[in-house]
Amino acid sequence: MMNSYIVFFDGICNLCNSWVKFIIKYDKKNRFKFASLQSEMGQNFLKERNLSSHSFDSIILYQPNSAYFLKSDAVLQIFKLLGFPFSILSIFYIFPSFIRDKLYSLIAKNRYKFFGKSESCMMPNPEWKDKFLTN
Repeated sequence: MMNSYIVFFDGICNLCNSWVKFIIKYDKKNRFKFASLQSEMGQNFLKERNLSSHSFDSIILYQPNSAYFLKSDAVLQIFKLLGFPFSILSIFYIFPSFIRDKLYSLIAKNRYKFFGKSESCMMPNPEWKDKFLTN
């Protein structure tokens, strides 16, 4: 999984699932793999880093054996890695993370209210199966 990134996401959040589908659609270099935060892999990741294993209020971008990014940093890194034209959105790094994360948190706090949630985690369609990690 060299040069791969893992995107951990809230598997029952409709907004998060749409975001995952967006990344898959534009991931031309096949850089991203996905795991829900509710999965065993997601829970282990959170526990190993002393992050809350009950609050799924941030997407997490993880580069194995390197670094991980939360909230707006994760989103902007994903846009950067997707390349042009999405990399243009890196311009938002001019705003301090506490400002970007305030907006991110506002959306995250209301995501179920505005976008709804599923009863269970998204089941990927067969052509995306290799994009999703289970363990």
